[in-house]
Amino acid sequence: MELFGVSVLFLGYVLAYATATLVCGAALVRARQVEDAETRRGLVALFVGSGGWAAWELGFLVAPTPGLKYASYLASLVVGLTTVGAWLYFCSAYTGRSFHTNPTYRRVAVAVYLAIVAVKVTNPIHGLYFTTAFVTRPFPHLTVMHGTFHWVITGLSYALVSVGFFMLYELFLEADYDTRSLGVVAGLTGLPVLFDILGFTTPALLDMNYEPLGVAVFAVGVLYVFEEQFLAVQLTDGVDDPVVYLDSEGRIRQFNERARALFPALSGSVGTALSTTLPDVAGRLDSEENVLDVTHGGEQRHYLVSDTSFTLGQTDIGRIVVFTDVTRTERQRRELDRQNEQLEGFAAAIRHELLNTLQIVSGRVTIAGEALQDGDVRTARESLRTASKTADRMSGIVDDLARLARQGQTLDSTDCVDVSTVAQGAWDGVETDGLSLTLRTEGSIDADAGRTHGLFESAFAFARHNGATVVDVTLREDGFTITDDGKPIGDADPEDFFAYGVSVPDAASGMLLPNLRTLARTHGWEATIDTAYTEGIRIVVSGVDVRLSADGSDAERQVA
Repeated sequence: MELFGVSVLFLGYVLAYATATLVCGAALVRARQVEDAETRRGLVALFVGSGGWAAWELGFLVAPTPGLKYASYLASLVVGLTTVGAWLYFCSAYTGRSFHTNPTYRRVAVAVYLAIVAVKVTNPIHGLYFTTAFVTRPFPHLTVMHGTFHWVITGLSYALVSVGFFMLYELFLEADYDTRSLGVVAGLTGLPVLFDILGFTTPALLDMNYEPLGVAVFAVGVLYVFEEQFLAVQLTDGVDDPVVYLDSEGRIRQFNERARALFPALSGSVGTALSTTLPDVAGRLDSEENVLDVTHGGEQRHYLVSDTSFTLGQTDIGRIVVFTDVTRTERQRRELDRQNEQLEGFAAAIRHELLNTLQIVSGRVTIAGEALQDGDVRTARESLRTASKTADRMSGIVDDLARLARQGQTLDSTDCVDVSTVAQGAWDGVETDGLSLTLRTEGSIDADAGRTHGLFESAFAFARHNGATVVDVTLREDGFTITDDGKPIGDADPEDFFAYGVSVPDAASGMLLPNLRTLARTHGWEATIDTAYTEGIRIVVSGVDVRLSADGSDAERQVA
């Protein structure tokens, strides 16, 4: 079949190699914008070599005389051989290997290349590499018959190129997300080898080098169609953390399996905005607080949320969000913050009590002195006794705070503690005249028995100071409550009840709830006051690992 007197098949070959030449030229512009210098050099060399190879093959087809066709084909062999080295250089750099920087490998590669080129350019003399003949079917062209040297060098070239494919596919397989598109592109790059075989064994295709066509497909695939995945694979090579890939508009493009396991909401989220699917993550990216708390596998863990842009030239084409597990470091930091806050609270409490004590002692000593001057020995003696008791009380408070400081370290291990037993023991250890205790505590908790005992002691002592007559302890799924019928908090700030040095509701009980919260936090629990409860004060301790009774009973036990 002919078109304007020219074979359609001939026009097809010309169009294919002309397109490959133009595509490699266009890809060269894009390749020069790749940020990684070594990968950029490999890609540039590959597209220069392949574009030149395709151009000389095109010249082989369209040259007007057999002599020019012969020269064009010989030039294509010399230029085409450079693509083997460029391909290996690119694959090594892209996959994070160092073969391309090894001086020995580079010197050997140059020496082998020059030796092969010497054989090729002297082919007109010895004719051992290829011979030619002019034929008219399927259209007039110069056909090439390859010799032994050609097949030896071709076999060596294909073996080396296969090493590059191995490096790429190993990286794609190790990547913890879908790289099938890149695998297909790489596979299409090697497909022209089949055309070479068909051209040699059958008359269906001309016996030419079709490899530049595959490189053109590779160029379009990795730099225009799947450029985000192509750059992301290299950027996250060796990264074992959860990773989410976003496009330039902040939409989710891809994520690895670790990210899916950490954030189940990612399933089916491709194409949606990160702020819609994971609003907490998006919020961390837009704020200075970049540590995210995530409950995973029944355990709260902490992740540092960071992102980086990947670009081609001056154009951002996407972002990679990486979640680095900093649980151990964050727990240590929070423990230090808690201990610092605790020490500041202790210092405030001691300062407050010391000032009160000094004022009371000073006042009582002054009263005693004045009473002695008036001859009132009894009043002087009572004032001095009050001053002494106040000083002793101050000493006791300091001793209590010192003991609490020793117990204030976060626990490394816990035991199974029966709540009824520890609450009953604490009740027996405090003055409870006029108080009754009700226990709804059929179950156990993971805790330190001594610290939990101290926590309940503080709660019961506070109830007595608060004018209560009834105290109720109830075990819940996430902790327990301690409720009394004493004076409600009213308009007071609930947090003031837990603050050292504030003396809320009064000086006598002002340190009890701060001590309670300190002992709760050593377990990783939180202690708050239920402001919705208005018939007294209800202390809520949450974040507790609770095992309720197996039969689900809620037995009530009255304690005298």
